[in-house]
Amino acid sequence: MKPWLVRLAPLVFVLLWSTGYIGAKFALPLIEPFTFLLIRLSIAMILLAVIATIFGQPWLQKHQWKHAGVAGILLHAGYLGGVFTAIQFGVPAGLSAIIVNLQPVLTSSLAALFLRETVSSQQWLGLGLGLLGVFMAIFEKSVGIFGQSISFWGVLAAFVALFSSTFGTIYQKKFAGQIPLLTGTAVQYAASSLIFLVLALAFEKQVIVWNTTLFLTMFWFVVVISLGAIFLLLWLIRHNSATQVSSLFYLVPPLTALEAYWLFGEQLGVLAIAGLFLTMIGVALVVKV
Repeated sequence: MKPWLVRLAPLVFVLLWSTGYIGAKFALPLIEPFTFLLIRLSIAMILLAVIATIFGQPWLQKHQWKHAGVAGILLHAGYLGGVFTAIQFGVPAGLSAIIVNLQPVLTSSLAALFLRETVSSQQWLGLGLGLLGVFMAIFEKSVGIFGQSISFWGVLAAFVALFSSTFGTIYQKKFAGQIPLLTGTAVQYAASSLIFLVLALAFEKQVIVWNTTLFLTMFWFVVVISLGAIFLLLWLIRHNSATQVSSLFYLVPPLTALEAYWLFGEQLGVLAIAGLFLTMIGVALVVKV
């Protein structure tokens, strides 16, 4: 792959990933979270299986199915289910982003323990600056909600998303790094779809309001995020350290704030803009090798 494509890949991933919070705001008034995620990942699984067959990518070996399934449940069922459930329970996007995007700090600590990755002082400085930037960038959206009643279950769901994405990144790096990307991701989606099927049948009524907004949102989540962004994430995990990949998530809340301003007219103040630039500096320190 050309060097400029390698440098561009993390930026493209962050841009695509940041649209997840925006897409959830469009979708959840029209469909319940587990039902939406079940449909989304089931369609993505079928498409990936077809693409893998067309390109002749080998299917997983016997011992790889388990690792792909575990990684998929953590990276998709746990993370996506937690984020969508938190939003469904009324946890503000800003607070959800604060909780979930603590992942780089947690991942860095655990990667040093489980993957024997060395985290330099420069990377720790970058992680600290990134964390500070995240709080600054979304402070204006979250400062007004601390005095209000927030659902305990919603906050718990956000922490489930945090720990699931953290352990999913580490597990993928340690046990599933050599699994074929197309077929491996298809298996990940299959395992997650089974989880969402059980959750949807147990806790939801499967009421869906099909309209143009939901169709377009589903298309974006399936094609752009579930295929494009996830494939890019797994590629990044394979070719970079867990610390470097997880640091990219620092950029998600600031970009989400920008998108929310553009789409919903949410104001972006001076503090948030300063946090955005500080976060970029932090990520640069972590990713630079």
